[in-house]
Amino acid sequence: MSVLEGKVALVTGASRGVGAAIAGVLADEGAAVVVNYLKNEELAEGVAGGIRGLGGRAFAHRADVTDEAAVMEMVERATGEFGPIDVLVNNALPDYRFDPAGRKDFGSVRWDDYLQQLGGLKGALHCSQAVVPGMVEKGGGRIVSILSNLINNPVVPYHDYTTAKSALLGFSRNLAAELGPHNITVNMVAGGLIDETDASAPTTEDVRRLVAGSTPLRRLGTPDDLARAVLMFASPWSDFVTGQYVTCDGGLVMA
Repeated sequence: MSVLEGKVALVTGASRGVGAAIAGVLADEGAAVVVNYLKNEELAEGVAGGIRGLGGRAFAHRADVTDEAAVMEMVERATGEFGPIDVLVNNALPDYRFDPAGRKDFGSVRWDDYLQQLGGLKGALHCSQAVVPGMVEKGGGRIVSILSNLINNPVVPYHDYTTAKSALLGFSRNLAAELGPHNITVNMVAGGLIDETDASAPTTEDVRRLVAGSTPLRRLGTPDDLARAVLMFASPWSDFVTGQYVTCDGGLVMA
């Protein structure tokens, strides 16, 4: 029997890249999946259709996770079609490009840049508040959020992005402390530089070689690498783990 058989998962920002990989891995293990997206309906429908084509259950739903009403509508639809959410993956990322040459340095970054990136935290708040009542009623659940290894090793100082990811760590640990008595675990996966994503496309070859060459496994990560780490936290294998994060970066950061 698949480890997530009978479970319902909501993956935000799941039309492409890491989110799409997470949706696929959770579906492969038996979960019914809500494929959240903001802009690209065609890609999101392709992810959901691919899951259904393999015999799984999935639908795509457009919702801006920074819009509380839109999130509530999405969760209500998911509950009506599949049942209450068992697994929430906070993956949605405000638009960001990992461009070491074109990034804003400390002298040019502005408070509005930080606020824009904190939209990811706002989305995690709305989604968590929307699904937690159902998890409490069912007697448990899993919340997994995507961080970055840059919070410990800012090899390129992306000031606004990294600060927002650090805030998501604090948010998640407070949530873990409060929700633990309800058998709801809250954990995180901190990825390194991920190949094959739109966000990492501007990363220069020099930086790619530097990161890969400094990584014990001598390669960059892939969306599937992160997806499998999320599966660990979403599954019963991590029943007694909460408030923790795994750095999934091939050993670049050992902390």
